Parts: sequence; structure tokens; C-alpha cells
Amino acid sequence: MTPSDTSYAAVEFHDVRLSLGTARFHFDCRIETGHIIAVTGPSGAGKSTLLNLVAGFETPDSGRVLLSGKDMSGVHPGQRPLSLVFQDNNLFAHLDLFTNIGLGIHPALKLSPGDRRAVSDALQRVGLAGYETRKPGTLSGGERQRAAFARALVRKRPLLLLDEPFAALDPALRLSMADLLLDLHRESRNTILIVTHDRDEVARLADCVLSVENGTIHP
Repeated sequence: MTPSDTSYAAVEFHDVRLSLGTARFHFDCRIETGHIIAVTGPSGAGKSTLLNLVAGFETPDSGRVLLSGKDMSGVHPGQRPLSLVFQDNNLFAHLDLFTNIGLGIHPALKLSPGDRRAVSDALQRVGLAGYETRKPGTLSGGERQRAAFARALVRKRPLLLLDEPFAALDPALRLSMADLLLDLHRESRNTILIVTHDRDEVARLADCVLSVENGTIHP
């Protein structure tokens, strides 16, 4: 079995329960491989918590999270077969964009000529061609978010987690990035979980919807 083995669901929550302060969460569902799934619901319902459980930033009190059929119990976030773009773009302020994105390929920056081309290509695809030597502090919030998206592109993982990735972008660029996401999905047939409050974004991108309310998933 490999992470891209389509005989397994991309994500499975097996009676996963988690308490954070007074908030209680219970997720039990199966997310099939190769789809774009919109995660919707009111603020505070548990959408980001669901993604954090998949990514490994939260650990269930009970139950199991499986990715491509493999139990993720005890698996470090960096070892999981996924990429993510959260609201906090998580770029290293002291590093230029080329280095920030190259870290997505190899944490020690041991990059082949092909890897270096992939970094430049990713920057071009998100509209940041020529920004390789720029530091994150010199960029707008939207540009930093696009750079974070470029880093996710070069990782080429079978599962992509997105937490309102286009919220900081103006409407025209938001539409362009949504089109890019669709193009990349058609190329890779990866599985995408995207948290969004934008109904137009849901209609444009999603094959199906997970509605999260009061810490659990509703049909």
C-alpha cells in the first residue's frame, strides 16, 4: 500500500473524539480519494479542528485518524502524506521566497536542478515570478498567502488541506487562484479539503460538502 493507493479512502475518522477546553468534537466519516471537499459551517463549529486532526496538530482523545488506510496515531505532522495552507501562511521571515518554497521539497535544501525549476515554476503559477529573492516582510498579505500556496504545490502530496486560503486576496485574484487549484487537481487527481465560508467558492470548486456544526459532521 502506498499513500496514493486509491483502494483506500483518503481520510477516515473512526469515532474520533477531542475536548479543547469546554468544546467537544466528535468526527466519524470517510472521505474518498480524488475529490475536492468543501468543509463548511459557522465560526467555531470545528472546521479548523477537523483539519488540525488530519494534519496532526491535534491528537484525538480517542478514536483513530487514517490517511490512505494508514493509522496516523503517533505520526509526526511532517511525516504525514499531505501539504497544507492555513490562514497563517507560516513563512520564515528571515528567508527569501525561493528558500521558503524549496524547504517544501527538502528540509535541508538539497535541491536538484529539476527541484529548482519546480520552485520557479510554482512561483510563476501563483503570479510571483521574479520574487525569488524577496523576503516575506516585503510582501502584502495576499502575496504571502500565494507564496504559501506555491510551497504546497512543489510538495506534490496526495492530500492538500486548505483553511480559507484565498480569504486575503482581492476578488479577481481569488478567482484566478481557484482556477489554478482546479487545474492542479485535474493534473494530479489529489484529494483536497478546503475550509471556506464563500458559497461561490463552494459551488465553483467542490465535488461535495462536509457541513460541520457544534463539533460534529452533519450530512
